[in-house]
Amino acid sequence: MYSSATLWLIIIGMGIITFLIRVSMIVLLGKVEVPDIVMRGLRYVPPAVLSAIIFPEMLYPGPDYVFDLSMGNARLFSGLFAIAAALISKNIFVTIGVGLAVMWSWPYLIG
Repeated sequence: MYSSATLWLIIIGMGIITFLIRVSMIVLLGKVEVPDIVMRGLRYVPPAVLSAIIFPEMLYPGPDYVFDLSMGNARLFSGLFAIAAALISKNIFVTIGVGLAVMWSWPYLIG
């Protein structure tokens, strides 16, 4: 469909556009006084975005995206165990390790 040179030009062009969009925000925020209420609101953006990415993956696993709260949903239970590990340990490596361990071992645990 497209030659490899065309695809590389598209990838490089989109990288430049993305870079310029991000740099423009950094430059603008350095010169503009941001209201305190906006700064307080921006603190909630990372958890909101992370939740929007993670929870659909936990609740709608697989290619058909069917809501699944069953015991066979390894993503749901590995996510729940990872959340518990994060709350208890406050360590990202422990959280990732627990999540991965439960994800990989879940089919054997439920038999």
